Amino acid sequence: MDKKLLDILVCPLCKGPLIYDSKKSELLCKADRLAYPIRDDIPVMLEDEARQVAQEEFSKY
Repeated sequence: MDKKLLDILVCPLCKGPLIYDSKKSELLCKADRLAYPIRDDIPVMLEDEARQVAQEEFSKY
């Protein structure tokens, strides 16, 4: 993921910062507990495509 792109991307719901998880190829929003997938190096920033994330998954960040 391009660092410049990560700096400007925000959660489409709460407009909060996102955390990049390179192992799962996802962008995580702590506030909404959602993970947005990255497919072919393109972030899919749609709520319908995001998966719910358990609070425990954020403990490593």
